[in-house]
Amino acid sequence: MFPGPLGVSLSGDALARGVWSLEAKSIRDHGLGRHRTVDDTPAGGGVGMVLRCDVLAAALDAAAPPSDPRPRLLMSPRGRPLRQERVRALSAGPGVVLVCGRFEGVDERVIEGRGLEEVSIGDYVLSGGEIAAMVLLDACVRLLPGVMGKEASGHDESFEGNLLEYPHYTRPREWEGRTIPDALLSGNHAAIEKWRREQAERITRERRPDLLER
Repeated sequence: MFPGPLGVSLSGDALARGVWSLEAKSIRDHGLGRHRTVDDTPAGGGVGMVLRCDVLAAALDAAAPPSDPRPRLLMSPRGRPLRQERVRALSAGPGVVLVCGRFEGVDERVIEGRGLEEVSIGDYVLSGGEIAAMVLLDACVRLLPGVMGKEASGHDESFEGNLLEYPHYTRPREWEGRTIPDALLSGNHAAIEKWRREQAERITRERRPDLLER
């Protein structure tokens, strides 16, 4: 699955230039027996299968020994929501070890024993953690120096300062009876910034009032 969409566009170009790196590890390499088993039935009964703590711990220990300073994140719908401030902190850090769960879940003991931090990208359930991991990686990679064309690109967009981004316009000046707001054509930088701030606050108030509360 990897690098998948991370191998194209800005992140792919940066990957080819060595701005960032990605190493995918298969948990099944540490599976048990002839069939490389990585899961088992849930204790107490129930549907689905659970990733074994001993197998996942072995995979983690091989990929990141205890001295590894990188945070260990488990992509999980029950984790803390991923927010832009966390993305910025991760992008400024030493890197990250991402665990992509599958099946019904992961044995709780390996989450505790290896200090996994559970992270969610939204209130829904995916088939596995791989797509969620790509979301997290893309959000972090684009903030690395040398990835985006202009360093300011990452500072003036949604969720920066707990606001959603203001509307954007470009040519033509008029389209199907809709025109570019006069403030954006005034050449007055103070008026432009005032308009953008007001619009960002309006959109956030209408769509995500919880951001304003934070």
